[in-house]
Amino acid sequence: DAIAFSADGKFLAAGGQSGTVSIWRLAADAAERLTELENPRVWVDRLRWHPRLPELAFSLGRYAQVWDAVDQSVVATPAYEASSVLDLAWHPSGDYLILAGNLSVKTWRRDDWYDDPEIRETAGASGALAISPDGQYLASGNNDRTLLVWEWDNPYPWQMQGFPGKVRQLAWSAVQAGSPLLASASAEGVVVWAKAEDAGEGWTSHLLDLHSAPVTAVAFQPQSTLLATAAKDGWVCLWQQSTQAAQILEGAADGFSTLAWSPQGKYLAAGGCGGEVMVWARVMTGKGFG
Repeated sequence: DAIAFSADGKFLAAGGQSGTVSIWRLAADAAERLTELENPRVWVDRLRWHPRLPELAFSLGRYAQVWDAVDQSVVATPAYEASSVLDLAWHPSGDYLILAGNLSVKTWRRDDWYDDPEIRETAGASGALAISPDGQYLASGNNDRTLLVWEWDNPYPWQMQGFPGKVRQLAWSAVQAGSPLLASASAEGVVVWAKAEDAGEGWTSHLLDLHSAPVTAVAFQPQSTLLATAAKDGWVCLWQQSTQAAQILEGAADGFSTLAWSPQGKYLAAGGCGGEVMVWARVMTGKGFG
């Protein structure tokens, strides 16, 4: 259900419905299984690496665990308490860990895990979190069919609505000319949002409509506007400049459940609903992935 490369590209982690978190140490020509963290009776469907350190945060029911891949030890276990942890994200600075759950988004400072978290309220359950690479915007996809976007230091969010279902997946592009792009997935569609140039205005959007089954993951290639979308229809679609379909990757008979880019954008990893993990490499510049 979840897969992620560490920031330095040395580790790959995957979690799923068995409760096991598998971590591999990656080398130039091989992958060595480092460890398997067993968590019986708990699904691990969200995991994120720290942006600089070899620390992995993953959901475990009503709390999250932060695990050090080098020391192979537990760093912290912040508790959401009011519900299960539905998503989590590190701030790009590495100074904050954010958890999403029922009726709120909670932020912990990494330098004081025992301090009370900052709380941003939501009208329903927040099921997806994403922070822009510059740390300026925090987005929450919600089960009440809304999308909230906060400026990091502003408690009052923009609200987008009109989605066909729950907003289940979010991803930010790199910061290029102007503000970063935000991709949001609901049902079979993906909507890409751009902040209007006028500071007093909101966001514009366009729809990417190609998948024939629910979209399960969206991710921008690092330092790029190339967007990857995965769905239960068995397709991983690559969208050039987040507007036009450039390539379709297949290989999971039961559909795809998750995906992640390597830090340099040379590899794209995807998890299948049947338990597969596939990795595609960039063949040549401008020639796609294979």
